[in-house]
Amino acid sequence: MRPRLAITLGDPAGVGAEVTLKALQDSKITSLAHFVILGDMPAVKVAEECTGVRLTDLPVEFLDCGTLPASERVEPGALRAKYGAAAMRYVHDATLMCLRGEADAMVTAPLNKEAVTLNGLHFSGHTEYIAELCNNTDSRMLLAGEKLSVVHVSTHISLREATNLSTPRITRTIELGYEAMRLLGKAKPRIAVCGLNPHAGEHGLFGNEDQAFIAPAVAACQARGWDVEGPVAPDTIFYRAARGSHDLIVAMYHDQGHIPMKLLDFETTVNMSLGIPIIRTSVDHGTAFDIAGKNLAGAANMKAAIRMAATMARTRILQPQTV
Repeated sequence: MRPRLAITLGDPAGVGAEVTLKALQDSKITSLAHFVILGDMPAVKVAEECTGVRLTDLPVEFLDCGTLPASERVEPGALRAKYGAAAMRYVHDATLMCLRGEADAMVTAPLNKEAVTLNGLHFSGHTEYIAELCNNTDSRMLLAGEKLSVVHVSTHISLREATNLSTPRITRTIELGYEAMRLLGKAKPRIAVCGLNPHAGEHGLFGNEDQAFIAPAVAACQARGWDVEGPVAPDTIFYRAARGSHDLIVAMYHDQGHIPMKLLDFETTVNMSLGIPIIRTSVDHGTAFDIAGKNLAGAANMKAAIRMAATMARTRILQPQTV
């Protein structure tokens, strides 16, 4: 079963096209799915020149979104409003393809938030934008690695706002993480839920949020027969989980989950959007404007994102009851 995957090339001035061409040069990757690349030919041409990989030599389809004139020369590393608009168009079109059933999953190369906002748009990230296109307001971000995965209760908001916990939101985050782990092949995922405060509050010594908001969410999920532990001390759980104690950690806010995950395995950690009706994975690095066009960007993270999207898409096709 080979699913159909849509890949967006990200900001034309970034490394998205480079890492995509390099990843799809690997026959082990192209054997996983049928691929449709969404982008603009000017960005592809720059990537072809610097990598030596030609799009026409790859077993993929290319959908030219036509947002940049064919005669335009993309400037690697340049911050341009039109590049941000182009990247958004790729994501928009790929999302609609998935919603219409024309693709089984999508993989996104990095875009630049500043370039997007130069168009006068409010943009906080791929996850939120795709969720909006799907008419969903309850999305979450999951970082998945070979050893461990982390799902976040909150992501792109201020730390002050992130500390305003909600038991229903924490419960829903655990649910979404549980469903995602099953799509990734974990029949009975082992889940640890981080506390908010140092030492998970130390029984109220360092705040009562852990017992007042997090503990009830954990108890509700335990009542379903799920293997859920928490609230646990955030400063030790990643060490334990990386050595096999758990499959998934629920982090209360962005940096609580991102910092240890990127420290553990930056190259193969994949960004995934949860709580939406489509499968979307992404590389967990940025546009890398400083090295764009220099053939220095590695494709390991893009390959990991593709493998994960293909795995989840196959599972959903063959076992729709999983979610």
